[in-house]
Amino acid sequence: MRSYAFFALKRLIQLAVVVFAGTSAAFLVAHFSPISPVETIIGRVSGQSSFSPAAIESLRATLTELFGFDEPLWQQYLNFWSRFIRGDLGPSLIAFPTPAMELVMRALPWTVGLLTVAIVLAWLLGNILGGLAGYYQNSRLLKGFGVIAIGIQPIPYYITAFLMVVLFGYIWPVMPISGGFAMEIRPAWTLDFILTVLWHALLPAASLVLAGIGTWFLGMRALVSNIVTEDYVTYAELAGVRRGTIVGGYVIRNALVPQLTALAMALGGIFSGTIITEQVFSYPGLGTLLIRAVNGGDSGLVLAVSCVAVIAVAAAIFVIDLLHPLLDPRVKVG
Repeated sequence: MRSYAFFALKRLIQLAVVVFAGTSAAFLVAHFSPISPVETIIGRVSGQSSFSPAAIESLRATLTELFGFDEPLWQQYLNFWSRFIRGDLGPSLIAFPTPAMELVMRALPWTVGLLTVAIVLAWLLGNILGGLAGYYQNSRLLKGFGVIAIGIQPIPYYITAFLMVVLFGYIWPVMPISGGFAMEIRPAWTLDFILTVLWHALLPAASLVLAGIGTWFLGMRALVSNIVTEDYVTYAELAGVRRGTIVGGYVIRNALVPQLTALAMALGGIFSGTIITEQVFSYPGLGTLLIRAVNGGDSGLVLAVSCVAVIAVAAAIFVIDLLHPLLDPRVKVG
């Protein structure tokens, strides 16, 4: 138990390093971005009213001081961390004067919920079906599913999303293709609101599941195909161990370990895929918010979304790392 606690502590330190490095990189990218919040505000103000050049220069100087751009880079960096720890990255330009972190916190549950459902379903279905296909290699049904998996595996997330919009929104319009809930229902913790949220999330989640299930299926089938030739599997079969115990307890369990590692590596790619998927379905998550921020020149909101995304992905990988030694006793935690 003490060795596992030390292992968890090391992973926690790694998490802190990853979050620090990723957040610092997001700050630098936002700082050196050609999109300036000062010039964005001046452009909007100038477009609404006519100001003299002196008034515009006075406004530019005031905004530069307000955003801290008149200070050296190291001071801006320290100010950023001071504000970030307090959860305050300034107001959003596209929803002024609403704080950027407030907008992020509103959108975060939508993305987390969508990704959680999609990742869990794709990973479980792909690994279970792939494990069965690798063990029962003569099954026609599983062979057919393997052909389908090979066909859908190369299709990107956004192509799957567009196909579902066309199919269920225009050719066979039976499902909602935009928004996170029905407009006539007020957001609240009621059964009607929960049901409409699930109904609107079905297509975005299905597009992510279909795009990911093929990868997990093919990987698991290849792993199990090698494991079934191991001596301990053959011995268990000759000893009369129940087939279900062999498949679930010996074969699939051992094959899940590398799949769990692959899941940690794929989390970042899944998040980038959901950005486009949310945009396709106008889903009110971080992806849609990020696109709005980029189009509106809101660098502060872009920075807030990027920082929260870094923390979310790093935290998910941290949890998977903690589960790894619990599933595989061969992993040394000392």
